[in-house]
Amino acid sequence: MLKDFFIAGPTDDGDAVTGHYYETASHDPDRAQVWVYCAGLSYLPGETLRLHAMSNASAARLTICRDGLAPECVLDTSIATVFAETPFDAAVQGCGWPEALSLTIPDDWQSGVYVVTVTVPGHSSQGMFIVKAAKPAAKILMLLATGTWCAYNDWGGSNHYQGLTGPAQGDFAPHVSLQRPWAKGFVAWPDDAPRIPHASPLLSKPRYPHMEYARAKRISKKYASSGWAAFERPFALWCETQGIALDFTTQHDLHRDLAALDGYDRVLVVGHDEYWTWEMRDHLEAWLDRGGQLARFAGNFFWQTRLSTDLLTQTCYKTTAEAADPMAGTDRLTSYWDHPSVARPATATMGLTGAMGVYAGWSRCAAH
Repeated sequence: MLKDFFIAGPTDDGDAVTGHYYETASHDPDRAQVWVYCAGLSYLPGETLRLHAMSNASAARLTICRDGLAPECVLDTSIATVFAETPFDAAVQGCGWPEALSLTIPDDWQSGVYVVTVTVPGHSSQGMFIVKAAKPAAKILMLLATGTWCAYNDWGGSNHYQGLTGPAQGDFAPHVSLQRPWAKGFVAWPDDAPRIPHASPLLSKPRYPHMEYARAKRISKKYASSGWAAFERPFALWCETQGIALDFTTQHDLHRDLAALDGYDRVLVVGHDEYWTWEMRDHLEAWLDRGGQLARFAGNFFWQTRLSTDLLTQTCYKTTAEAADPMAGTDRLTSYWDHPSVARPATATMGLTGAMGVYAGWSRCAAH
């Protein structure tokens, strides 16, 4: 049985793998709850962080901590909160909750991933944002795979895999919004949670232990596939144990800024970087042509996406692109990079593609 803030979608079949369940806010103004999201993904020192929140309570405790081996808490305060309705299509259009905090990022906040925790009696939830370096403080820049984070985040019911769109309210969403919380498991990893298995035992029925765990424990079924907690965080913590300094930026920053990687000798991509825009590839390749070095410990480079001008909405029509994408017939079709219309093979940037061989050992796709 689903409980807490997880509900079954209209087409849910109860299966841990094929079923559609998701986390969302309650419409009950008397139920103990508090939620938060950031107006943007990343900030430079001197820029204004804006947090949006909703709660049944009139105030919530808010902490902001730079994540790491020993998280560094930089703010512990109380914020005024109000109850606000959450739209049915919040995952697509955004939650539209009121602003609860506006803060200028101090100059002494080190580049990193900052975890926002909001708490009221009976409930707590988390968000996150990235602080970028005003000028390089490390030789290595970790490029966070935020395009894939957005694609997999299922808070509010829709992502690029399942959703509440279409006539039966059961289709995946080609458009997803950043103006919503991150699904449970994306910011912090449950201590006992299994990772995705690399192979299924011979003569056994393929299983997805991480999805079975997720449904039983009521966290996002995509927790092990994407998000800060799944891949980049463990690698960043390992770097910290080895004395390897890192600065951080996002794919969204790379999309917007040709110079996003300038000043760094090496850029690091970790985990699961499945979704990229044309502009991200252009800007990465230009930096490589200027002598930059890319260390990619990642896989499944596969889909082209588009971002809205404000970077808050990601679009990927995927398997429906030829019929539904307004950019069909052009190279900006949001389909796989090797598609004839796109004609920009993944191998042209990375030397590898997610189109062949990458699913070996992936249960029902290629279990053995």
